Amino acid sequence: MADRTQEVRDEGAIRATTLPPGWDEAVDLDADPATIPDPAEVDVPDALRAEIERLMTLYPDRHSATLPALGAAQKVHGWCSDEAIRQVAVVMQVTPAYLSSVATFYDMLRTEPTGSRYVYVCTSVACHIRDARRVYKALAEEAEAQGVEDVDLREFECLGACDMAPMASFGGRYVGPMSVEDAPEVIRQLKAGEQVLPGRGLEDAGYSIPFPAPQPDGAAGPPLFEPAGGAWPATADVDPPPAEGPPPHPRPIKEAFSPGTSYAGEETDPLTRDVREDEEGEE
Repeated sequence: MADRTQEVRDEGAIRATTLPPGWDEAVDLDADPATIPDPAEVDVPDALRAEIERLMTLYPDRHSATLPALGAAQKVHGWCSDEAIRQVAVVMQVTPAYLSSVATFYDMLRTEPTGSRYVYVCTSVACHIRDARRVYKALAEEAEAQGVEDVDLREFECLGACDMAPMASFGGRYVGPMSVEDAPEVIRQLKAGEQVLPGRGLEDAGYSIPFPAPQPDGAAGPPLFEPAGGAWPATADVDPPPAEGPPPHPRPIKEAFSPGTSYAGEETDPLTRDVREDEEGEE
């Protein structure tokens, strides 16, 4: 399927993605069970240890700190190497296998050595319809032309900043909206180690969306909540139409329900269990 869509040069085609090593290998059932590394055998940088311990205090269960802890180790090592995973495992007191299963699932955690700096170009729906793919291609071509190294440039499914589409994340700093014309300056700034497009980052002072959504005139009122089909007019000369259908209880209940049953004293047919209607004239 992927090859066929690539042959027709469809810009929205499915593209090959890098799979984690070992994804197609069978589980070794004879291997020793996974164990937590011995703290005496793993040297953990003091700053990394302190950060992981701080992250664990933020959650009632230490396992909830797995993602930020792996992210902290990635900042130190550049990627989630075996050494980085063992360091996180010994501090969190979990197995490296558990951390590896998380690191290979999330795209923002790198399990192979790449550039120490990363650029994620969002190509999801909101960004895609605003030419995000062309922005990515322009950045990739310019990076190759200027010989930029040590930068992991790739597409990203969604970065959750649709209001500034098309946008990209430069080392966690959200920048947008971007255009193809920005590519030469962006790559030059990356190569020189400068901040990318100052003033156009989401966290930059005074930043605002260049093209905000149109707002209604006047002061904003409270949101309007109405039932499906609209609210019934609140006027004295219009009454709601009468309800249609049988009343809730088409017959009077002769006696209270017996405990644990739904029998209310009706006379029923012994075969069909249907309630027998009272004959006319019977008292």
